[in-house]
Amino acid sequence: MSERIYLDHNATSPLRNGVREAVLAALDVCGNPSSVHAEGRAARGLIEAAREKVARLAGARAEDVTFTSGGTEANALALSPKAGDWICYMSGIEHPSVLAGGRFPQEAITSILATADGVIDLEKLATALANSQVKGRRPFVSLMAANNETGAIQPVADVASMVHEAGGFLHSDAVQAAGKVPFDLASSGADMISLSAHKLGGPKGVGALVLREGVAVEPLIKGGGQERRRRAGTENVSGIVGFGVAAELASAVLSKTAEIGKLRDELEARAVSIAPDMVVFSASVARLPNTSAMAVPGTKAETLLIGLDLAGVAVSSGSACSSGKVEASHVLKAMGIAPELAQAALRVSLGPDTTKAEIDRFIAIWGEMITRLKRGRQAA
Repeated sequence: MSERIYLDHNATSPLRNGVREAVLAALDVCGNPSSVHAEGRAARGLIEAAREKVARLAGARAEDVTFTSGGTEANALALSPKAGDWICYMSGIEHPSVLAGGRFPQEAITSILATADGVIDLEKLATALANSQVKGRRPFVSLMAANNETGAIQPVADVASMVHEAGGFLHSDAVQAAGKVPFDLASSGADMISLSAHKLGGPKGVGALVLREGVAVEPLIKGGGQERRRRAGTENVSGIVGFGVAAELASAVLSKTAEIGKLRDELEARAVSIAPDMVVFSASVARLPNTSAMAVPGTKAETLLIGLDLAGVAVSSGSACSSGKVEASHVLKAMGIAPELAQAALRVSLGPDTTKAEIDRFIAIWGEMITRLKRGRQAA
C-alpha cells in the first residue's frame, strides 16, 4: 500500500513541525513547577511562556488562561459557574462534553435546536432568554464557535450580545475553530472559550479554558493552588509547552485557510459530479474551510469508512458505532436530517499540509466505491 492519506484533522491533527522537539526538551526539565528552587522555576518558566502563546491565540490575558487535560475538561469547568440562580441553554449541536451539562442539573438545562443549515436557531434562543428573565433566573449559554461535524460557523458574536443584554454569560467551545479561522475571546464577545491542543497540531491530553477578565468558575478539581486555584494538580509541563508551540504556529498559518478552502470546495465539486444526489451538510452557510460533511443517499457510512481505510484513506463518520449499534449523529438529528441520510454521512477534514494529489486519490477511491455500490443497488 502506498503512503496513507489522513483526512480526519477534526478528530486530531498531526503534530506541527517543532512541537515534538519542544515537548521532548521539556521532558528533560525535572523540577515541579510549584517548587521554589531553580529546577522548579525552570519548569514554571516553561509553563508561563506557553501560557502567553496560548493567550495570544485566544485574544486574552495570560493570567486568564487555565490549562486543563483537554477540551472536554475545559468545557466541564466552564459549565461550573459560581453559585447563583442559573438556567443553562445550549445548542443541540454541541459536543457531548457540553451536552453532559457540567454541574448544571438536567432540569436546569434547555437544548436549543439548530436550523436545517446547522446553525443555532436565534429566534428560539431569543424566546428562551426572554423566558429566563420572566422567571427571574440568570441565563448561561453555551454555543460552539464551529461545529465539529459539519463545520458550520455559529453566530457567536450575535449570541453574545443577546445573552449579555439578558444579564447572562456565554461560553463558547472554540476547539474546532481555533487555528482554522480567526476567532478569539475579545472579538467573539464570549465570556469564556475552550481550547484543545491536539486539534491544532499540539499534543493530546492538554487544553485550556480562557476567561474574560473578572469572570470566575468553580474548580472541578480541588486540593492545590495550581492554575490560580482554578484547577488543582501538578501541571502537564511538556504537554503545555507543546500546546504553546502549536498555538504560536497555528496563529502564523491562518493565512492558509483560503487555500485549504479551495481544496475542500474542489473535493466537493468533484464528488457531486460522481454522485449528483450527494448532500453536503451546511453547504449554504459559512463553514470551517477544511470541513466537509457529505452523504450519498442509499449508502452506509460504515461501509465507506472500512473501504476507505483499507485503501489507505482515513476519514470519519457523522454517525457513531458502539458495540455494533449504529446511532445517527446527534448533530444531524438536531438539524432535522432524516436518520437514513444521517447514517450515510462522512466527514472529511483537511489539514494545513493536505495536498491536491491527496484529494485526487481520495476522489478516485471514493468515486470507485460509490459507483460500485450504486451498481449493486441497481442490480438488486
